Amino acid sequence: MDAINALLLSVDSLLGSAPWFPFALLGVGLFFTLYLGFPQIRYFKHGWAVVAGKKHDDQAPGDTSHFQALTTALSGTVGTGNIGGVGLAIFLGGPAALFWMWATAFLGMATKFVEVTLSHKYRVQADNGTMAGGPMYYMERGMNMKWLATFFAVATVICSFGTGSMPQINNIAQSVHATFEIPHIITGGVLAVLLFMVIVGGIKRIAHFTQVVVPSMALLYFIGALAVIFANLDKIGPSFVSIISDAFSGSAAAGGFLGATFAYAFNRGVNRGLYSNEAGQGSAPIAHAAARANEPVSEGVVAILEPFIDTIVICTVTGLVILASGAWTQKFDNTFQRADMAYIAGTYDDQSAADREHLFGFLVGTSDKVERFNGDLTIVDGKAATGGYTLLHARSVAEDVTYSSADLAYSGVLKIVDGLPADSNVVVKGKSLLHSAALTTKAFTYGFFGEFGKYIVTIGLVLFAFSTAVAWSYYGDRAMIYLFGTKTLLPYRVVFCIAFFCASFLDTRVVWNLAAVAIVIMTIPNLFGILYLHREMKETVDEYWEKS
Repeated sequence: MDAINALLLSVDSLLGSAPWFPFALLGVGLFFTLYLGFPQIRYFKHGWAVVAGKKHDDQAPGDTSHFQALTTALSGTVGTGNIGGVGLAIFLGGPAALFWMWATAFLGMATKFVEVTLSHKYRVQADNGTMAGGPMYYMERGMNMKWLATFFAVATVICSFGTGSMPQINNIAQSVHATFEIPHIITGGVLAVLLFMVIVGGIKRIAHFTQVVVPSMALLYFIGALAVIFANLDKIGPSFVSIISDAFSGSAAAGGFLGATFAYAFNRGVNRGLYSNEAGQGSAPIAHAAARANEPVSEGVVAILEPFIDTIVICTVTGLVILASGAWTQKFDNTFQRADMAYIAGTYDDQSAADREHLFGFLVGTSDKVERFNGDLTIVDGKAATGGYTLLHARSVAEDVTYSSADLAYSGVLKIVDGLPADSNVVVKGKSLLHSAALTTKAFTYGFFGEFGKYIVTIGLVLFAFSTAVAWSYYGDRAMIYLFGTKTLLPYRVVFCIAFFCASFLDTRVVWNLAAVAIVIMTIPNLFGILYLHREMKETVDEYWEKS
């Protein structure tokens, strides 16, 4: 796992975490915002009207209504990105990261309008009678680039596992275990069976499932979030101020949080924003291609609503809960995962400004003054008797560290090689910062519901993430149809559910790093495709409004 994690981090450093990627993603959104005259503002009201049935036509080709297409696409985006993703963005970049998630969403509304319109325009009917669409079809039929369409379809299949399946169940299993102490493998097994029962019925069963689950889960989540927000109302104003004031300066250190530079907060905010709303990734167009409509633009305006609902509304609520609660700067009892852990040489204090600077430099790879620790630790009754090192976990200085093996306090010599214990059977526990779903879960306990708040997050996460996996199974099977035909649908769905089950007990950070790589290899060809077809897009929009 260490080697896999290192490889994923290396690849991600060239793609999603590279300085060029946020500019490419936001740049495309900015281009279409200006080129099409701010469609996310001008067509926003019209999008709601279409969802409400203004353009409904039962005789139009398609498998779902506008509302079902919207809820299916939303179920693909409203998931761990809204709960775990926001928690991870703030954990990495502080309050400033939320601002850049907003920016990604606003510009992404224009991007999604374009990709959905083009996808709907070039959709086809599969040999099983259902509609099949997505960027691979406009890449082949609109751009005459079969090779790019094939690459995108392969990337979609990979991404269906890397973002749509594995991170979802991983976060579910973590949250359920933390709340109800149910073993990860049990959660994974039960939900994998339920997942198969839903997706084997195809898009119509998926659409009926999502149109009920998406509104219900959103209502439940908002009730829990508002309980925290109103309980900490005096901190909401300062939270907004920190989000905006830190946007161009970076987030300062606070509590156990070591701080984040502007560049780091910008990159993490844009990256998590993409993971949350998927604008530019090319996934939602696959769901929208199934909508019953004769006019592609009528479905494109519906897609404008997605980043608004997903990121500007739901992610903002999550972010305010985390910031107002103060949980993001506090250390809590934690079982340390190897991917989040590093022993470094020397003794450091996160309350010292100079030490914080060195530690942050080590975490982001800009400091050569801090080295990984190599040597032996003498452990007596679960406590280290050796000094001269600092243990970092979850980007914070670990406190009250204990060691155990087979549920007993560990005694002996623990060899540390390149900053990690050589014996992976020794369990390391202590206090450190939380991130991802665990941080959001803890923040929800700071409201009127107290400890009961964590149950709302857990139930919400199960519904959010499970529905995301359902939607992504559909994205993957449309890509499989494009590549190999309908005969591969059942084998794909079986493998999808097996991977879903296995990810329930894999290392969290490895799963998230896989997702970070997978999402970018799908996004890059899609951004190129919609830019290539920008003139056709404008002509299509102009024709639509001439007819309306």
